[in-house]
Amino acid sequence: MRKKGANGQESRARLLTVAASEFARSGYHKTKISTIVSRAGLTQPSFYLYFESKEAVFNELMDKFRSQLKELVIDSRLEAGISREDIPSRIRAILSNLFGFLEQDPDLTQIGFFIGEDAEEIKEELTSILAHNLRAEQAEGYFQQDLDMTIVAECLVGAIERLTLQELLSGKRTADELAHQVVNLYLFGIRAHRES
Repeated sequence: MRKKGANGQESRARLLTVAASEFARSGYHKTKISTIVSRAGLTQPSFYLYFESKEAVFNELMDKFRSQLKELVIDSRLEAGISREDIPSRIRAILSNLFGFLEQDPDLTQIGFFIGEDAEEIKEELTSILAHNLRAEQAEGYFQQDLDMTIVAECLVGAIERLTLQELLSGKRTADELAHQVVNLYLFGIRAHRES
């Protein structure tokens, strides 16, 4: 039976935070419950008041990442009636929010995007939602009609994954900087524009 009240909630939250840190740093298999409880300042029996096993706490962290990411991406679709001039800034804001989400809890991002067994499945789900959004935006005339939006979504997820690992989580670039670079690449290309 789980403890109730503020102390119980604080202990459970502390266990989740420490567990996320340990999983991100050591991986699932090398992480030990004894290390989690020691770092959380709790006892091993107290761990079992809140979680059945190491797998249960890991799965809860994966589910949290997945549901928050899914909600964020579903809500990111551009609505109808946006002027062409506003599209780059709107997409930049969406990408900045996405990178911001991945940056706000680096341990959870490591677990959900890179370490967990379901990480590939989560990225496939992200790709599917993005492709759905992009097709709807394409139908609104925001993007070229001859583009296969599944391929665009695959490219975006690949870029997001790599930039998150190499630039965002390492602290080399901010969420806003990455969003700016991705928008410039995808909407304007890499070719130099010459004035006539």
